[in-house]
Amino acid sequence: MSHVKAGGSSKNIHNNAGARLGVKRFGGQKVSTGEVLVRQTGSTKVAGPGTFISRNYTIHAAQDGVVSFQKVKKGKFTGRTVTRTQVSVS
Repeated sequence: MSHVKAGGSSKNIHNNAGARLGVKRFGGQKVSTGEVLVRQTGSTKVAGPGTFISRNYTIHAAQDGVVSFQKVKKGKFTGRTVTRTQVSVS
C-alpha cells in the first residue's frame, strides 16, 4: 500500500507590496523634463506630444510644460478601434 503525505494549504502567503501604479501628475499641473506622469501595467494610456514611454509603460515628460489628457481613438492590430487616454505636455 503506497502512501502520499497530504498536501497542506497555506493561506497567509500573499504579502506583496502594492505597485504604486496610477496617475502621478494631473491635468493642468506644471512638470519638468523627465518627471513621471503615469505608472501603468500595459499601455492603458498612450504617450502624446511632449512625452515618452519607457520599457515598463511608464509615461514621462520629455519637456517642461503643462500636462493635459485627451481621449483618442487608437486602432488595434485586429482593425478594431478603442478609445484611449492620451497624455501630452505642451
